[in-house]
Amino acid sequence: MCGIVGYVGHQSAAPILLGGLAKLEYRGYDSAGICVRDGENESVIVKAKGRLSSLVSKTDEGRAIPGSVGIGHTRWATHGEPSENNAHPHMSDDRNVVGVHNGIIENYQELKVKLQKNGYTFYSETDTEVVVKLIDYYYKKYKIGPVDAINRTMVRVRGSYALAIMFRDFPEEIYVARKDSPLIVGVNPEDSYIASDVPAILQYTRNVYYIDNLEIARLRAGEVAFFNLDGDQVTKESVEIKWDAEAAEKGGYEHFMMKEIHEQPTAVEQTLHSAVTDGKINLDAMGITSEELSQITQIYVVACGSAAHVGFAAQYIIEDLAKVPVRVEYASEFRYRELPFAEHSLAIIISQSGETADTLEGLRKAKAAGVKTMAIVNVVGSTIAREADHVFYTLAGPEIAVATTKAYSAQLVSMYAFAIALSQAKGTISGEDAANLIDELCSIPDKIRRIMEHEERIQWFAAKYAMARDIFFIGRGIDYATCMEGSLKLKEISYIHSEAYGAGELKHGTISLIENGTLTIGVLTQPALVEKTLSNMVEVKSRGGYLAAFTVNGNYKIEDSASFVFYVPKIDPHFAASLTIIPLQLLAYYVAVAKGLDVDKPRNLAKSVTVE
Repeated sequence: MCGIVGYVGHQSAAPILLGGLAKLEYRGYDSAGICVRDGENESVIVKAKGRLSSLVSKTDEGRAIPGSVGIGHTRWATHGEPSENNAHPHMSDDRNVVGVHNGIIENYQELKVKLQKNGYTFYSETDTEVVVKLIDYYYKKYKIGPVDAINRTMVRVRGSYALAIMFRDFPEEIYVARKDSPLIVGVNPEDSYIASDVPAILQYTRNVYYIDNLEIARLRAGEVAFFNLDGDQVTKESVEIKWDAEAAEKGGYEHFMMKEIHEQPTAVEQTLHSAVTDGKINLDAMGITSEELSQITQIYVVACGSAAHVGFAAQYIIEDLAKVPVRVEYASEFRYRELPFAEHSLAIIISQSGETADTLEGLRKAKAAGVKTMAIVNVVGSTIAREADHVFYTLAGPEIAVATTKAYSAQLVSMYAFAIALSQAKGTISGEDAANLIDELCSIPDKIRRIMEHEERIQWFAAKYAMARDIFFIGRGIDYATCMEGSLKLKEISYIHSEAYGAGELKHGTISLIENGTLTIGVLTQPALVEKTLSNMVEVKSRGGYLAAFTVNGNYKIEDSASFVFYVPKIDPHFAASLTIIPLQLLAYYVAVAKGLDVDKPRNLAKSVTVE
């Protein structure tokens, strides 16, 4: 959610901080601020409510603040309303310690009372100010160094955090620490950087370190050292980021979301190439063997939002092909349930960022119960990737728009590949069946490209319904899973009330909401279910609703009932979700554009939800 950047080196810090924060705008925020120190001089703090552009103006694009060491932050309000007072960075009473923070400190109120008894005063409503002043308290009371002061604070606080801290007595250094909130360190020979996500520093360095839970790092120009909770120095290996810096730019598109929609064929291709070798599924890179797969008796898919919708689609495929029961669990519910796990279970954890708070806790819950875990993530070295027993990396590249598109598609094909491998290990499909399925799987990228050739039809249809008040999506089986994702895409960026239903459920109450002209979108790709879904759509039409259908080539009888029909290429029905989601993504995009909305940064939303 919130964004952190930091810089130590020999260049002017403020422009680097502002540029890094701009790269993190997709994470969602309501205020921003930076702190820069110029040698022994007092640190300068500038904050602004609202968009980052306000902070840029106040600092003359950073030129008004000299100094080569600094930290910056974009804040998403948790404790305290959006305001300059509550914006980060925060400081101790005498400006000895300045810091920024992502996460939530659960016991900040009791810590605040303790600090007030020791003479500290508070100017904000935030938990972050409490943490900064607690570090200052331990630093002064015990006359200890920054690492020990931060360590004492980490032991005392409860909750999640990524911290970047500057000390007056150490003007050429920045200290960082984390627990459950993502933070990375980047280094080149002259400079050091911190960020809560890779795009903020990608143009400066490709060598990054992922800080583990309850670790601290000390940054100097071109140098970083890591410490554990005991204050002992530890060694870490850097990771080279393979993305091109240009991959995090718009590349001529008006919005990141449109760029990422058009990058889906490549994202799917690259992900498939990592799993398909010589026409066969190869999961060796995941470290999972056919023998392990053959022993699986139950699968739990744990995810949030769009990643959960991937799970719902995969549920139908795995149960049909491999005959293994699958439960899809929203991570925010799963982590708090007392669930009796079946023997020889596998928990599949899906997260684009690999840092989603509820999903991470779901992973830990499964591991604590002795359940094997497999992560599907897009970010190498992320916390979920490091903690899972097996990892399937999607190769979608950086995804900047809040509404996921290419990461979703890459996750889908990852689950397809896993389903085929599981089915072969279980002996529930023949070698010939597997070969046919793999051929169909590898046809997905070109078929997505063919869909893109008819984009203008979706644009026309979107303009027609841009001012709709309510839109319903209906489908059965895999199509229902697609409807859930299509509905989410529409509501999150267009702000139109939208709901998805299993088509048979529509008449169990919801059909009473249908009025003249209410748009109902049907997804119809599963041969055995097309007629049933179409029958439900006709029920809507008889009550004055307007029908749109998304189906595969050949289902031309649907035109007798639906007023608008969009066809996708024929494909094995197991994989149809990868095609029908494309026009639904385009529909959401063009509706939002027609309404003049901020497509990449929808209100109240953040790209990566790293707090509960």
